[in-house]
Amino acid sequence: MSNFVSRWLDSDVGYSFRTSPTAIVAAVIAFVCIFCALFAGWVSPHNPFDLTTLELSDARLPPAWQEGGQWKYLLGTDDQGRDILSALIYGARISLVVGLASVVISVVVGVALGLLAGFKGGWVDAFLMRLCDVMLSFPAILVALLIAGVGRALFPDAHESLAFGVLIIAISLTGWVQYARTVRGSTLVERNKEYVQAARVTGVSAWRIMVKHVLPNVLGPVLVLATIQVATAIITEATLSFLGVGVPPTSPSLGTLIRVGNDYLFSGEWWITIFPGVMLVLIALSVNLLGDWLRDALNPKLR
Repeated sequence: MSNFVSRWLDSDVGYSFRTSPTAIVAAVIAFVCIFCALFAGWVSPHNPFDLTTLELSDARLPPAWQEGGQWKYLLGTDDQGRDILSALIYGARISLVVGLASVVISVVVGVALGLLAGFKGGWVDAFLMRLCDVMLSFPAILVALLIAGVGRALFPDAHESLAFGVLIIAISLTGWVQYARTVRGSTLVERNKEYVQAARVTGVSAWRIMVKHVLPNVLGPVLVLATIQVATAIITEATLSFLGVGVPPTSPSLGTLIRVGNDYLFSGEWWITIFPGVMLVLIALSVNLLGDWLRDALNPKLR
């Protein structure tokens, strides 16, 4: 493992990372958020899902450094008496899971369709690209609202896991389009190169050429786009939760916390919505900065 890390640090991408203070700071912030989200049960001081530990008498307590605050609730509590810091850690886990899962689905679907459209051409390319045009004509948040609303209407008493599935599908439904168009453009360039023509002459099947030869050469832009889209998916999830069609209210998602805190913002309990908002901004900003750095690192013309 240490040899792999040392070789990576000595590579061009590793050197670009070591010489970019912005990338290092963004990576540290992203690592801390991901670490806390993965090990929320050990990192968080309280469990906001354990209703037996909640005390309504501790509701809307200010941060510990303000008058009336308690040090066991470092960032204060919300309207249900949940510790804001613990809710942020668990909420970040929910946001990251939804964001990463939706991006993975979007990448798989978009890369497959873009590769097929660019390599096959003809009516297949025309059909898939017109489908992309149709999907792009609808605002992504509107499509997500529609799918999430229909899913909740069809399964009103469904388990929370189904609600998460509907949310992930709603975000993925429009997310694949950008990957499909990006991969299709790169595939149109790659399919006319000599190594593809040589593979065709030697009798290699079209499927093997696409998977073994063309796909590895079009994944660079996809990796950069996927990194940036993680932040977009997290913000979309928070937006849907803020509007009340995201994760269930019992789950302390960042969007849910912001929506709940918004009701108390002008009554003095600013911490209920400010801290989740800051957490959301930190996650999205760090991921976006990493995506910008990765774009520059993988493109020699931008170094």
